Amino acid sequence: MNITLIRAIFYLSAAYDGALGIVFIFAPTFVFEFFKVPPPNHLGYVSFPAALLLIFAVMFLAIARKPVENRILIPYGILLKIAYCGVTCAYWYLGTLPWMWQPFAVCDFIMLITYLWAYNRVSAAAATGKSASGDSV
Repeated sequence: MNITLIRAIFYLSAAYDGALGIVFIFAPTFVFEFFKVPPPNHLGYVSFPAALLLIFAVMFLAIARKPVENRILIPYGILLKIAYCGVTCAYWYLGTLPWMWQPFAVCDFIMLITYLWAYNRVSAAAATGKSASGDSV
């Protein structure tokens, strides 16, 4: 198991989701104006998902610190990425997804694949009784 790579994946995820959460909480109108996309009729529709991204960022930090021990949290990250990719890809396919969301959909799909891989690896390590440090669990 490549624990360093798995940790890097989840540290990167924490930074990515955390940064998006912060930007969409504190500067949502700037983002919509920058991309020339009309904002929703109420910024609460943006603030709440942004707060959820911050919560998930904290979870990804916990996974990054102890991937094997906190492997039970990885499926929640998988579900987050399935939900986002499912919604955005459906609207993208229908031709109604504003282009500003498309790079996020691609990034989240890549993260989804890496989470599935990481979950497989840490589950295998747990089954053999190894912790992230290689010690028995």
